[in-house]
Amino acid sequence: MIQALCPEYPVRMLCALWGVSPSSYYYKPMPGDDLDLLVAIEEILLSYPTYGYRRLVAELKRRGHRVNHKRILRLLQQNDLVHIVSKRVKTTDSRHGLHRYPNLLKGCQVVRPDQVWCADITYIHLRQGFVYLAIVMDVYTRCIRGWCLDRSLSSDLALTALRQGLQDRRPEMHHSDQGVQYAASGYVELLQSIGTQVSMSAPGRPCENPFAERVIRTIKEEEVYLNEYEHLGDARQHVGHFIDDVYQTKRIHSALGYLTPVEFEARWYQEFPL
Repeated sequence: MIQALCPEYPVRMLCALWGVSPSSYYYKPMPGDDLDLLVAIEEILLSYPTYGYRRLVAELKRRGHRVNHKRILRLLQQNDLVHIVSKRVKTTDSRHGLHRYPNLLKGCQVVRPDQVWCADITYIHLRQGFVYLAIVMDVYTRCIRGWCLDRSLSSDLALTALRQGLQDRRPEMHHSDQGVQYAASGYVELLQSIGTQVSMSAPGRPCENPFAERVIRTIKEEEVYLNEYEHLGDARQHVGHFIDDVYQTKRIHSALGYLTPVEFEARWYQEFPL
């Protein structure tokens, strides 16, 4: 549309004038059923990173999806997920000798803000390569307390997101998987120094960290899958805008009585002032 109006000018120049990113200009929306299937594919690959496309197809069929090899290969290629199958991109490495903590969230009734924070890490693919997103979320209000998007899957990624959240708040409990980033001494010692209990889900059990899994899926479905990021800066701008300006303040949650996280938290503090 933009270039059709001014065909003599480069697309990048026109996008800059109109305030549209080149990735959004070139984006072609996918059918809804493909989007649902893409979510299922990523869930399987994160749980079973060694699966090739044949086992991926078999697992999808076991879960009730009507698929064939050609369709899955097409989706993998169109969304750069073929690299995940070949390179085995995995965000959780539980094969370490660091101390592991029990799951304190199981059976816990969460009734107030900052009672429990949960944390998780996911990958986001660019036109070339991958970057990683770490988030820390308050379970009760669904507010994202901190996030960090970077190229390295090091402990600093998770620590940066945590420190952002700790600028003006302190959780009573912190729940995560047993990944090396969360079991690292620097991460655990920071939590323990402020009196926060450390809780971890069992290895290979994403169902034991459901709130973090859900917010990651929301970010993927409503932002990441709808854009193609040129580079790290492009991804930071778009993902940051979605988290800070859309998810926190505009997107309503059925679990929050159809309020946004910020509205829900503000209402709670009106009813229960400190």
